[in-house]
Amino acid sequence: MACNLTHGRGIPCRNLVGGVKYVYFAKKDEITSLTTVGSVITDIEMGTNDLYRYSVRRGNASVTETITGSTENGTVVYAPTVNLKLTGLSTQDQNELKMIAQANLVVFVQLNQVLATNDNNVILCLGATNGMDLNSGTNASGAAFADMNGYDWTFEGQEFAPMQTVADYPPATGPFTNTDFTIGNIVIV
Repeated sequence: MACNLTHGRGIPCRNLVGGVKYVYFAKKDEITSLTTVGSVITDIEMGTNDLYRYSVRRGNASVTETITGSTENGTVVYAPTVNLKLTGLSTQDQNELKMIAQANLVVFVQLNQVLATNDNNVILCLGATNGMDLNSGTNASGAAFADMNGYDWTFEGQEFAPMQTVADYPPATGPFTNTDFTIGNIVIV
């Protein structure tokens, strides 16, 4: 198989920002289909199953993808990681944590970064093929008044392809409202 390159890359404009706005969780087995064109997800089929949106404070969530290749074996694997800090400990969150820790998830991350064509945020999909697991974290009260009181969770995955971008959504309608997407509700946590 030929490994053809398709384009080069220039230096982007200085209009980029870091950070995460929202993290959305879906149970992997509730997604019946993800259609991808290139590295863009153009169709998500979840039937009446819901996405669960978690809001995060500025600077409290990040996405990292580690690429590991082996020249000897001819392999490349991608390990997406989402780190999420949620302030405030609660009984409701403790109960949900147990279910999140047991589930195989697909994680969608809405970045602060906006698309060049409009002001919509970039949305990434992690764990599309093999899912993401909550593999480490802490739930802590903090010691001093100014310490973080809350959750610090790390989700990890392992994929054969890099993370994908979700297709842009129509202006003024919000994420996941593309006509080709079938999703129950977006439940805000």
